[in-house]
Amino acid sequence: MTLAPPSGRPTVDTSGRRRSGRGGGRPPGRALARSPIGYLFVSPYALLTVAFGIVPSLYAVLLAFTNADGGFAGFDNFTKVVGDFRFWPAVFHVTTYLLIWLLGLLVFVVGLALVVHAVSVRWVSTTLRFVYYLPGALAGASSVLLWLFVLDPTASPVSGLLGAMGFDSFVQVIQPGNLPAIFAIIAFWTGAGGWIIIMYGALNNISTDVIEAARIDGANAVQIALRIQLPMLRKWVAYMGVMSLAAGTQLFVEPQLLSQASNAVVPNDYSLNQLAYQYAFQQNDFNGAAAISLILLVVALLLSWVFVTRGGLFEKE
Repeated sequence: MTLAPPSGRPTVDTSGRRRSGRGGGRPPGRALARSPIGYLFVSPYALLTVAFGIVPSLYAVLLAFTNADGGFAGFDNFTKVVGDFRFWPAVFHVTTYLLIWLLGLLVFVVGLALVVHAVSVRWVSTTLRFVYYLPGALAGASSVLLWLFVLDPTASPVSGLLGAMGFDSFVQVIQPGNLPAIFAIIAFWTGAGGWIIIMYGALNNISTDVIEAARIDGANAVQIALRIQLPMLRKWVAYMGVMSLAAGTQLFVEPQLLSQASNAVVPNDYSLNQLAYQYAFQQNDFNGAAAISLILLVVALLLSWVFVTRGGLFEKE
């Protein structure tokens, strides 16, 4: 039996087959899929990815498994850098920094985004988003230079707070034990605002019907945030984790500038990227530097895989 809708609309029969009311034919989406305009838009990005992403990565792989003479070295370069007395302290520094930073992003970014989204006064919400985003307008190096003054009790606008914490000089503030927290604060200050804007946009995509239904059922603001908004933000939180992890493993600018400003109170091999820089440009050992880069790449990919799978980043709704 065939159900006959008004003329011009598709007809559906009980066998589950779909027929066109006007002669059938190829679905219109298929013709659009073959249009070359999509390839035209994607091609610049693809070319840049190949030139500045894939090719350098392949060259790094080649360097990591060869010696200075170009001969095959196996895992000798990896053994050398892992056995370096500077390697494991750098791993500890970067790991501690990442834990503090990622935890701060998870708690404060999502929390502040929920607060901004809950503000019903439009101009207040817009002002808050603008204020949050302002620090991200500074480039990484400029931001660190600004923080050099903030961290100096003799010139800082928060010198009273630093004094209350027992810091009387710049050298005391930037002791190696304090650096993971300091770098996490700098990274949060410069990057959290952009993520708050992204999370705010994600919250706007949640259907208002769902929120209103929860309110009718008696859910308060906290229950709505915990049981509706946060689960629906899971993919966005996973995306933030992947991107922040990729940026965090490349810690370089902050310790490098602090090392120069503090006359080596901060070591110039504090992070893994700094250690790779030392290998490449101080020891002229590009093979060892490439080995460190590959180790960072593999670790970042594995951790990103955890974020993707746990966050359901590629799951279909």
